[in-house]
Amino acid sequence: MAHKADNEGTGSSHHTELYPSIPRTCLPIVYHPDYNMTFMGLEKLHPFDAGKWGKVIHFLKEEQLVTDGNIVEAREATEEDLLVVHTKRYLNRLKWSLKVATITEIPPLMFLPNFLVQRKVLRPLRTQTGGTIMAAKLAVDRGWAINVGGGFHHCSSDSGGGFCAYADITLAIKFLFERVEGISRATIIDLDAHQGNGHERDFLDDGRVYIMDVYNRYIYPGDGYAKRAIKRKVELDWGTEDSEYLQKVELHTDGALNEVRPDIIVYNAGTDILDGDPLGGLSISPQGIIKRDEIVFRAARRQGIPILMVTSGGYQKQTARIIADSILNLHLQGLIGAEALEGEGSSSSSLVTSMTFSSGSVGSKFTAV
Repeated sequence: MAHKADNEGTGSSHHTELYPSIPRTCLPIVYHPDYNMTFMGLEKLHPFDAGKWGKVIHFLKEEQLVTDGNIVEAREATEEDLLVVHTKRYLNRLKWSLKVATITEIPPLMFLPNFLVQRKVLRPLRTQTGGTIMAAKLAVDRGWAINVGGGFHHCSSDSGGGFCAYADITLAIKFLFERVEGISRATIIDLDAHQGNGHERDFLDDGRVYIMDVYNRYIYPGDGYAKRAIKRKVELDWGTEDSEYLQKVELHTDGALNEVRPDIIVYNAGTDILDGDPLGGLSISPQGIIKRDEIVFRAARRQGIPILMVTSGGYQKQTARIIADSILNLHLQGLIGAEALEGEGSSSSSLVTSMTFSSGSVGSKFTAV
């Protein structure tokens, strides 16, 4: 897929390190150890597992799916990268520890010097944001990509919340629109338990982006204004279980992709739908989550549409294991790999050719990601 010339599109694009040349020997799985937060135990004051991303990679290494040498190392998004979407005013507000404490819902952060907050909290989030931007380009080049982090769907260009400080989904899509030939339509499939009000606010008046959102209608954020951007809205009740949930996911995923054929799918694969999650309020089993991800990837592959997956919310100790098991299942099912589109009746033969796979075997006071 060709890059656009710098003077095309909305204007001259800044220089970025987030579209590097990636060796074909690497899997389009993006991660960096800096994703994980350790800060004198303060990260434990939010139910979010601040080390879950490293645990996912650990499990994938145990199963010999990935090694340090065949995954893509994420790079931190710079201020120039962030300014593609974010306002200067918003980024300046993040230089106040009180603002970061409010967004992350870790109140003690307000008492810490901002240079520490930048290093220990915001740098990991900027690195995950860079990972999402990188993975989006990889998805176009390879047919699929997974950022083991990211999915900060409550953050918009000028507002953060729910542990989301940077609008990585919006950034990934806008980078593609500005920089990659042939990418002019995107579909966001947001299956986190919470409404994705950040990207919805950012794309409210942008006809190039189709948003499908499936969420618990009774929990944070309840953003009625942002809901106007949702083209396919599926509101769930407390305690929704596997059978009803998976039926709705399959029906509406197929419906969304048949309604508008995008050039890229951004799949926000939150695992806070898991039964017992303190914030999600739904009752989906681990097997249900694995099947959900399979349904979405299968629909994308059936139509030959590149797909980027980000991991978003999920607040239980078993969350990392479930994410890893889902990725392993996608491999087992042939949904990530060069064989993924073969036999599916896809007309996108160039996409098949471009794909590579060189792995081994197979109710709280907090809000949300």
